Amino acid sequence: MSNLDFRHDLLPLKDKIFRLALRITANRQDAEDLTQDTLLRVWTKREEMEAVNNLEAFCMTICRNLALDKLATKEHANLSLEQTETDTFDSRQTPEEQMEWKDRLEKVNRLLQALPEKMRTAIQLREIEGMTYQEAAAVMQITEEDFKVSLHRARKLIRQRFENIEKHGL
Repeated sequence: MSNLDFRHDLLPLKDKIFRLALRITANRQDAEDLTQDTLLRVWTKREEMEAVNNLEAFCMTICRNLALDKLATKEHANLSLEQTETDTFDSRQTPEEQMEWKDRLEKVNRLLQALPEKMRTAIQLREIEGMTYQEAAAVMQITEEDFKVSLHRARKLIRQRFENIEKHGL
């Protein structure tokens, strides 16, 4: 990749990088730091990026590796994610429906945070970032088949636990 431009090539990726870092670390401040570190690393190595075909996947891989390093050195406890802009409600909903929707989002968020890191990252990359299986597998440095298995197991586990909570309140 020649002529890397920070404003046009890297800056548009900052939100995706941040969301991935936030999903892995579950800490807004750490995610902001990791986003900055990722962008800085890519920018300082811009002269060596001739072999990079997919800048987004490259950035996400760096972010994931930095986040995992941070978790390994910090013995990080999973914290709840703060509510984001995507947790908005339809104005046509009644207050009761809005409250129910918010409650369901919080349950799914807690279930997602309780997943092992590999499953959590798979959900983040595929469902939230919209990456293809191939791109997400490359970011996680696993085979595409392994990625699909992790994603399937994560979806199944969340679905089972959510249904259990809805049926039994557990």
